[in-house]
Amino acid sequence: MSGSAGFDRRQFLKVAGGVVAVAGGMAWAGRVLEPIAASAAAGPPDLYFAGTDGWIYLPPTPTIPPYHPDVLAPNPFTTYIFGFRNVSGMTDTQRQNQKNKAQHSAPLFWVNQFDPAHPVDFTVQLTNLGLALRPDLFDAHTLHWHGFRNVIPFFDGEPTGSVSVPAGRNFTYVYRPRDPGTYMYHCHVEDVEHVHMGMTGLVFVRPLQDGNTTLYPSGKYLYNDGDGSTGFDREFAMFLSEVWAEAHWADAHIQLPEWSDYRADFSMINGRVYPDTIAPNGSIDPFNPQYDANGDLVAPAGHEQLQYQPHSSLVTCNAGERVALRFANLGFREQAMTITGIRMRVVGRDATLMRGRDGTDTAYGTDTVNVGPGESYDVVFTAPAYQGPGEYDTYFLYNRAFARANNLAPGGFGGAATEIHVYPNGVPAQAYPNDWGI
Repeated sequence: MSGSAGFDRRQFLKVAGGVVAVAGGMAWAGRVLEPIAASAAAGPPDLYFAGTDGWIYLPPTPTIPPYHPDVLAPNPFTTYIFGFRNVSGMTDTQRQNQKNKAQHSAPLFWVNQFDPAHPVDFTVQLTNLGLALRPDLFDAHTLHWHGFRNVIPFFDGEPTGSVSVPAGRNFTYVYRPRDPGTYMYHCHVEDVEHVHMGMTGLVFVRPLQDGNTTLYPSGKYLYNDGDGSTGFDREFAMFLSEVWAEAHWADAHIQLPEWSDYRADFSMINGRVYPDTIAPNGSIDPFNPQYDANGDLVAPAGHEQLQYQPHSSLVTCNAGERVALRFANLGFREQAMTITGIRMRVVGRDATLMRGRDGTDTAYGTDTVNVGPGESYDVVFTAPAYQGPGEYDTYFLYNRAFARANNLAPGGFGGAATEIHVYPNGVPAQAYPNDWGI
């Protein structure tokens, strides 16, 4: 990473990516490049993302000298990252100003299942702003939709089989999402490093069944179940990731981490650790992004340290409502997520409805969901009756592995943990996923 003599792995990937692009150009020109041009001519992309670096906040305890907090971090931040930003609707000047302002986790977004009767493609444009702190690293970036069933490798985002985006360039991905469910996306260039450094996010596909209120009153579903069993009133994305402080420090200080020594220091939900997981949302609706005049993210009220960690994990609901949780894990360890006092029902795994080939219902009830690296789970639960006497009842959602639910810091929970607040009534409908409605 520090620019050793000879032909290093970064140079190899860049040359390999170029060879693939040239060699594949002739074969794909008629089938792929022409549709891209047609799509681009139809108007702007549905979303516009930028890849760059930046800083986030993690608690100063446990202190891990010299790796955490990083002495290079600008106040109030502690930890260097690579990541993505939503730059949709910005001017070119505003977009360029987002260099060194990446967020973690990456922007949450969702799409509708492709409808052959009304064919509409979904497009995401990716630009590579480069790394402000490490201009010596001119890594390309991709947007690989993990688990997405692509038939054209050109759009897969895996650089040895498709193309990657060099610094200063952009590329538009065109998707026809035919399978509903919860997925992940990440950069696939030097994927061990870029994934761990934070170029990861959650994406899901809404089913064609959405809007049918005869199966479930809200008309909202996780899958095309045909019977309303995956219907829900509210939904919350729970993106699981980790930080190994030494690796993040090494990238900031022009060092090379030894990945075989991997030992995560922080386990996170939606890029935060408890109690920051229950702090307010920043701007998370990808289709209505909120930013200041310079295009910078607006920090959640009263939490300036979470400016680049805008996704809250707090679950709010009314008693009796059915709540959907979308778990996705792009850390390198299994996460055992449990809820005290609430039974969950697993209705989907890896963007697949829990049904056998003959239609047998294979969904199951549990209080713990074991989510391996690269896996996603869709679960629903019914909020218990309100007990009182406070404004709401509190239930804990946390990782059962003790060291991952407190980050070895004093004071109880401090890592991959959040809360579920059940109100007796009065919580309005969500405007978007993870919206508290209060």
